[in-house]
Amino acid sequence: MSIESRNSILNEIDFMKAEKFCPESERVYLRILNYKDFTDEFMTWFDDKTLMQYFTDTQNKITRDNIINTFLNPNTRIQNCYLFGIFYKENDELIGTIKVGIINKAHNISDLVVLLGNKEYHGKGLAVEAIKLGNDLAINFFNIRKLFGSIYESNIASLKAYIKAGWKIEGRLNDYYLVDGKTEDKILVSYSEGKSMVRQGI
Repeated sequence: MSIESRNSILNEIDFMKAEKFCPESERVYLRILNYKDFTDEFMTWFDDKTLMQYFTDTQNKITRDNIINTFLNPNTRIQNCYLFGIFYKENDELIGTIKVGIINKAHNISDLVVLLGNKEYHGKGLAVEAIKLGNDLAINFFNIRKLFGSIYESNIASLKAYIKAGWKIEGRLNDYYLVDGKTEDKILVSYSEGKSMVRQGI
């Protein structure tokens, strides 16, 4: 068996395990997303300019096919990359997403990207809870030793949420982004392996 085939099988096993893993906090829980979750309402998040302003570096349009082919389709999905939904426990409503990956298994590192898509749930501290669950998911399920991310300097709400969830600022890249003809810094953030924040209580 080739190394590529072996890695593909191991990734499939990891995906099936992840499907059964649903970490939860006081108000939200995470579950890996499936085809039924990609409703028309879900897809409106990716047409919302205010939500997408800080979501990607490329600003390319995100479609249902993009998401399915990247995260679900066994023939096309990216290995070691997982998309979890953030669900509100009181009504099981899907309110956002957490992406873990691409996981670099040589160094046990990964990025972690959070989108709280349903604006009705903004301003309630739920992003902080979700990020803490993401920390726990990455460290204790995927065995990641360090998470990293990047945030637009003007995206103050996201930066505060990550810091409240135990992340720290490691640096910045000056004039990295071009926003409406003006440059903006990229803030580099990280979370290192430590005690499980979820099990300590949020």
